[in-house]
Amino acid sequence: MPGPAPLPGAAPDFTVEAFLEMLVAERGVSRNTLDAYRRDLADAGGWLAGRKRALASADSDDLRGYLDGLERAGMAPRTAARRLSALRQFYRFLYADGHRGDDPTTVLDAPRQGRPLPKILSEAEVDALLDTARDVDGPEGVRLVCLLEVLYATGLRVSELVGLPFAAVARDPRVLIVRGKGDKERMVPLTDAAMTAIADYKAVRGVFLTTKSSPFLFPSRAAEGHLTRRRFGQLLDEVALEAGIDRKRVSPHVLRHAFATHLLDHGADLRSVQQMLGHADISTTQIYTHVLAERLRTLVENHHPLAQRQG
Repeated sequence: MPGPAPLPGAAPDFTVEAFLEMLVAERGVSRNTLDAYRRDLADAGGWLAGRKRALASADSDDLRGYLDGLERAGMAPRTAARRLSALRQFYRFLYADGHRGDDPTTVLDAPRQGRPLPKILSEAEVDALLDTARDVDGPEGVRLVCLLEVLYATGLRVSELVGLPFAAVARDPRVLIVRGKGDKERMVPLTDAAMTAIADYKAVRGVFLTTKSSPFLFPSRAAEGHLTRRRFGQLLDEVALEAGIDRKRVSPHVLRHAFATHLLDHGADLRSVQQMLGHADISTTQIYTHVLAERLRTLVENHHPLAQRQG
């Protein structure tokens, strides 16, 4: 069945093909990219045709209605944003080529992408990592336990952890003095386990010294003078593998997420967690409240008896 007749003043139907030809001739896009553009424009064109509107002559209200429909249908914001990107480029082409006197996409807002929830480990999984690290023999094992205990107790960024100065633990053993982003200093309390791990490590730290002294808590032969982020990541991969946890789920940043989420789970207030993480804005810390809400929703859906009832 043929589509609706173009509206008065509408650009001719060949505009989509002309646009696709331009993509190939001027931008050298691949066949897959070309097909993606074709599908996205065809989807929008089909929606508009159902409302007796033509793609080439659609106005901003038409396109806003199309995008709203995608959102109501549950389309992922990233996919909807790609559709809008294809439309923007199409209408810019029509405007530049004189097929239209305006670009209706200039007043459209991109779909809100939303912020992906951080990946975390359960408390049992963190315990498994620590137990596995304790099984590593010698000074290497003592250092590894110290790294993990300090990271989980403080939520440090990995760069802050590996670059800790020895002076950070030379004062009050109950707290860690951290200099983070913007050269801002913050004080983070240590758990009993972390204090013990630091004391044990300080007793063997000399093994890792390459000179008589080092300003770093975790010295190494690396050019930086301290344990590198990459090397710590490798050590963490090895521990995860030995603990039976998917290595893709484990990273220093995931342990930072676990620190924050587990604290909130046990009743810590958001402002305190913000200060310990070194977040300048509390809105950055609030993402962890969404993690807890998502975990609660999943718990109810999977285990509440009423959720198991068939409708």
